Amino acid sequence: MAYLKKSKTLFFTTSPRSPLKMIPEIKVLHEHFEGRRWNSDTQIEFIKKLSEDFNFEGEGSIKNMDFSARDRINRGPKALGFVDLKPTIRLTAPGSKLINDKRVEEILLRQLLKFQLPSPYHQETEKTKGIFCVKPYLEMFRLIYELGTISFDELMIFGMQLTHYNKFDIIVSKIKQFRRMKAYAKTSYKMFRGEYLKKEVEQIYQEDIEGGDIKTRESQDKSLDKFIQTKSRNMRDYADACFRYLRATGMVEISQKGHSLSIMHEKKKEVEFFLKTVDKKPLFLEDEKSYKEYLFNARLPLLFSDDRERLACQITEAVGKNIDLEGKSLEQLKDILDDVVHTKKVQIINEQIKSLKEYRDYADVMSVFADIKEKALYDVPLMLEWNIWRAMTMLDGGNIKAHLKLDDRGLPMSTAPGNMADIVCDYGNFGLAVEVTMLSGHKQYEMEGEPVSRHLAKLKKDMGKDAYCLFIAPKINESCIAYFYALHKMNIAFYGGKSVIVPLELDVFIHMVEQSYRAGYIPDSEQIKQIFDYSLQQAESVEDEKEWYKNIKDKALNWL
Repeated sequence: MAYLKKSKTLFFTTSPRSPLKMIPEIKVLHEHFEGRRWNSDTQIEFIKKLSEDFNFEGEGSIKNMDFSARDRINRGPKALGFVDLKPTIRLTAPGSKLINDKRVEEILLRQLLKFQLPSPYHQETEKTKGIFCVKPYLEMFRLIYELGTISFDELMIFGMQLTHYNKFDIIVSKIKQFRRMKAYAKTSYKMFRGEYLKKEVEQIYQEDIEGGDIKTRESQDKSLDKFIQTKSRNMRDYADACFRYLRATGMVEISQKGHSLSIMHEKKKEVEFFLKTVDKKPLFLEDEKSYKEYLFNARLPLLFSDDRERLACQITEAVGKNIDLEGKSLEQLKDILDDVVHTKKVQIINEQIKSLKEYRDYADVMSVFADIKEKALYDVPLMLEWNIWRAMTMLDGGNIKAHLKLDDRGLPMSTAPGNMADIVCDYGNFGLAVEVTMLSGHKQYEMEGEPVSRHLAKLKKDMGKDAYCLFIAPKINESCIAYFYALHKMNIAFYGGKSVIVPLELDVFIHMVEQSYRAGYIPDSEQIKQIFDYSLQQAESVEDEKEWYKNIKDKALNWL
């Protein structure tokens, strides 16, 4: 049980950053720990078991494995009702649907709409009594709908203050005032935003500041500046988590350059429906049994598509003509609508691929790379992965598949799950894994080193033929260079023999794309393969990894 101790702003599930990453971890918990008590022993066992799984990313806390387990399970999976941990571990009905059904967005939406503060899972203290009375995700949807669009900064500075549903109109007024003030600001937006945020944080925590209660948990620094920085950073982290989870429902779209959310046009009726029908007030505050029954009911709350007549109308609108739906069950109708939407999505993606292969989108691809380098986009890692897929599609005639999740319009929603390569290229006689990261420094080696070789091994096994890997990052860490160089020379059965992984800086890869555009012809798969053959040959003939990396970089810069 968590307590709303000193909280004066909203908080959202921050672990995992993407809700889809919950799925493999819930599976491990269900398959290996169902029926057992959730205590320090099982928590440590869970992290050890998870580290053996292909889906595992990172190391967690080696010293506090039980804390790492609670961080992964008590936040997203438990708080959103996908698992029950008391009296023993069990998978709930929503949890079962999350890991087994194909309508993940629908079940996630239902659970987000039920998340409430306070609740039997998040109880008030004397200090916070009366501050919270809200269903946070519901009210964030309402804010976006009411305002048409909401920027990340607006949600961070003002949305996080919506701790009670009766403050909604006040928050809307504050955002509109912020917009007016921004239009007349004589300083840069960055300075204007910083001053506005500072003022709002001081107002939120006025009582604490006046009482001298400004020490933060992470630091011995008791200064007011440190206090405001910490509270501002917390608000930013929660706003980011909120953005990602709302996006994962498929109800909203994101403007990467505008750093803003809006309701998808096709989803407007669905959003209007649950905004009108879902009760704003938190339920069963003192009754954990009833709260669990409500939270674990996979059919609540009712959604727009749960009515047969409305669903039939949606299908007719999507198809563009009347079709015979007589005798179809509600689930069958949902399947039909899913198939129609999926078919349209495939058509959109196929048109994107055709346009890319004909270099019609070359200018846009290069423009997105420029925005990525400037970090001008909201989700830079996601956009890097998507744009690398577009560039690889443009480079040659192979079958190029990105494992990131795309929305109904073919735009990126979330990055690839942790158990496979980001992008897989099938060139007929060989395969290619493409791994992409924005990480730098030693963190790049810790998070990407071994998983990259694991993903390549999995690809070799799945394809049943030779496969190589391209590792792309803005900067390549020296530890990664040394590790990938060593793998060229080591015949490891677990990795399917030698692992030929070629690391390239993003600028080098962009130069390869530019060469391809200027060449006037589509490069063939053998020209791709030559880079990896050369890398393997160089690893056997040069003195060290530095010379090897220099040589393969030169080869890539002149690959055509």
